[in-house]
Amino acid sequence: MSRPTISDALAARRVLAGQLPPTPMWNYPALDATTGATVLVKHENVQPTGAFKVRGGLNLLAGLDAEARRAGIVGYSTGNHAQSLAFAARQHGTRCTIVMPVNPNPCKAAAVRALGAELIEAGADMGEAAERARLVAEERGARLVSAADEPALVAGVATAYLEIFEQAPDLDAVVVPVGGGSGAAAACLVAQALAPRCEVIAVQSAASPAAHDSWRAGRLLTRPNATRAEGLATGCGFALTQGLMTGGLADFLLVDDDRISEAQWVLMRDAHTLAEGAGAAGLAALLAHPERFSGRRVAVVCTGANASERELRAQLGLAAAA
Repeated sequence: MSRPTISDALAARRVLAGQLPPTPMWNYPALDATTGATVLVKHENVQPTGAFKVRGGLNLLAGLDAEARRAGIVGYSTGNHAQSLAFAARQHGTRCTIVMPVNPNPCKAAAVRALGAELIEAGADMGEAAERARLVAEERGARLVSAADEPALVAGVATAYLEIFEQAPDLDAVVVPVGGGSGAAAACLVAQALAPRCEVIAVQSAASPAAHDSWRAGRLLTRPNATRAEGLATGCGFALTQGLMTGGLADFLLVDDDRISEAQWVLMRDAHTLAEGAGAAGLAALLAHPERFSGRRVAVVCTGANASERELRAQLGLAAAA
């Protein structure tokens, strides 16, 4: 498995140029006052699937040959990666099957079906869903798409960071939520080439710390996977993304799920932005570690807006209590 390069990211930008316009990045003075930093929010929540992952899915499908497209693809996901693959498969006329853990976010499951993909619910968590996806792909002769160990996915996601460093070349840090790690890996790839003085800081839920612990240990680890933030819910490290994050990250922080929920409310209040849990994790790191970011110019990536009804009701509760 080869690592993607900055040339791959630039090639992916050409692939996506006619399909996805650049997403905005805005500063909100109210958010600055809350955090004590100058915060720029990269709005990947406005993508057609509501999340950054669509960049990777489109780039991966564009690179498949005709035979692979005819055979179809199988993916496993808690939702945003699933929508990315389903969206891209529809664009290319490719059969797509998605395996989600049982009782998925109903909004994400409905979106996958609406995009024309077959949805299979199997397993209690991502690990068990991944195993079912592998079996389905073998039975059907389809292309199994990893949640993170895909160079084309990382190269596609890297186009978001090309935009970030063009929109704000003077950043001190960019804070990236991590589940499988494609976003943080992509940020490292682009920062090393275009903004070597900018720190790339990853953040993950303390309730699902596999990527964090793998990065700290320098080897792939499996950890309990109990976060409420679906986009961060991975129980193991991935070789490709860990390899790119090694030497590329300045730091890797953990935040608890309650802090993530608080960050969702703050984004709604101060930046008029709906974020799912994973999409608010970058801001949660600023709220949890104010001394780390005080007075600095920081980009946080709102990676997705596909919040469940449960999450939305929780935000209304926080609003009522404020």
